Amino acid sequence: MGELGDSLVRELLAAKGTIVIGWVVLALVIEQWRPAAPAPMALAGYGAAWFARRGRNLGFFVLNTALSSLVVLPVTIWAALDGPWSRAELVGSVLPAWVPIWAWLPIDIVLLDFWIYWWHRANHEWPFLWRFHEVHHRDRHLDATTALRFHFGEVALSAGARALVIVAFAIPLTSVIAFEIVLMVATVFHHANWRVPPRLEHQLARLIITPSRHWVHHHNVRADTDSTYGTIFSFWDRWLGTTTPTKRWALMPLGVEGREELPMIALIGRPTASDVSVPMPDAGSRGG
Repeated sequence: MGELGDSLVRELLAAKGTIVIGWVVLALVIEQWRPAAPAPMALAGYGAAWFARRGRNLGFFVLNTALSSLVVLPVTIWAALDGPWSRAELVGSVLPAWVPIWAWLPIDIVLLDFWIYWWHRANHEWPFLWRFHEVHHRDRHLDATTALRFHFGEVALSAGARALVIVAFAIPLTSVIAFEIVLMVATVFHHANWRVPPRLEHQLARLIITPSRHWVHHHNVRADTDSTYGTIFSFWDRWLGTTTPTKRWALMPLGVEGREELPMIALIGRPTASDVSVPMPDAGSRGG
């Protein structure tokens, strides 16, 4: 990649870490100032249950940070730098040559977000993937820490699947890192317990996934859980018929229908459990 390229990647990775940590801290502060919904009674106040929940969510973040260095980053670097073809070779043959160089970065971000729409949808529709993704949905309340709560098995599988997309379209490593920054900002935002002014949120929802829309995705009614799969952009769900007419309300119960929260050790072993709830057979077929 060259010394200049190596330096740019290091700077982007450092910026990613700073932005993500700073954004999570800011989100947690705003949640204390302007919360959209009260926590369930079991989590009210700052008792043992509150600290246990934060410990679970932040514990998964620590595990996934370690996994990122050991698995996600090496796989991503391999896919972006050692693929069978380069972006330059694809432009003019598979990819249009008339696209200006500066436009490829936003195109790559949209392309990767389209991939993650389908990946998220597959996590709900394919029983094997749901075994891992269910861990994220078991959270009975949403705040910025929920955005950090993913089973490390899901993170590893996602990195492998994304590597195929990176290789297929020869997506540069700089575009992938830029996407990851935008992705984390968006993920923290739509999980955050923020009271966004209704008119502003309505306008934002035309383009991006907002807290009100994503909270419905965490509603503990399976028909709502299996809808609204967008992560950054909201138009994928409108175009592909995976929206839900359900509107968020302040005391909307969250989690997995018919399931309770679990201790962290049980959550880690959840993919191997025999009683994992299975996706609905018509998941993703609704519109509205």
